[in-house]
Amino acid sequence: MGRVLLRCAPAPLPQRHDSQSSPANAPTSKSRFNAAYYRRFYLDAKTRAVSREETETRANLIGALLNQLDVQVKKILDVGCGLGWYERPLRRIFGDISYTGTEWSEYLCRRKGWIHGSIARLKFRDRFDLVICSDVMQYLDERDATRALRNLRRWCRGALYFHVPTQRDWLENVDRSATDAEVNLRSAAWYRNRLRRHFVHVGCGGAP
Repeated sequence: MGRVLLRCAPAPLPQRHDSQSSPANAPTSKSRFNAAYYRRFYLDAKTRAVSREETETRANLIGALLNQLDVQVKKILDVGCGLGWYERPLRRIFGDISYTGTEWSEYLCRRKGWIHGSIARLKFRDRFDLVICSDVMQYLDERDATRALRNLRRWCRGALYFHVPTQRDWLENVDRSATDAEVNLRSAAWYRNRLRRHFVHVGCGGAP
């Protein structure tokens, strides 16, 4: 599936039966996502999976699409925000915004001040104009991933930026030497069939 930008649908679409996710056991220990993890996959140019510059490019794409669609963005939720690399470019694009970051990593919550918790279990009273869920869902088992997708719908009142590696990505696209292999890989159809119940595809990658 890669990345996709979606808008909230006006009403839920009919549910469909989907194939099961691939069997894998992603670790859930908070301590695993420590300084060494972020140094390897984000900060070390020789081993990182994504750079700050790439993240800023994604943010610019999100901003351009939402401005074209005339989506007003004042409140942003970034779930599993990691080092928070989306915040600076999105503030530059949208101006005076409220940015809320959440993380499962206790290390980053202490260091960055993010809200600690799992996307499958966090609760927010507010709804957000833009929700970012980038490279998070693969760390959840099927039950929690399903809960997380329902939460994304509850929290989003405008647009959702959704980025996740799929089984096909693992076979054809990713650099395995620079990608965390301890994850739950699913088909693009697994995500597509669930997202289309509540969101409409508007750009960036394969239509859900």
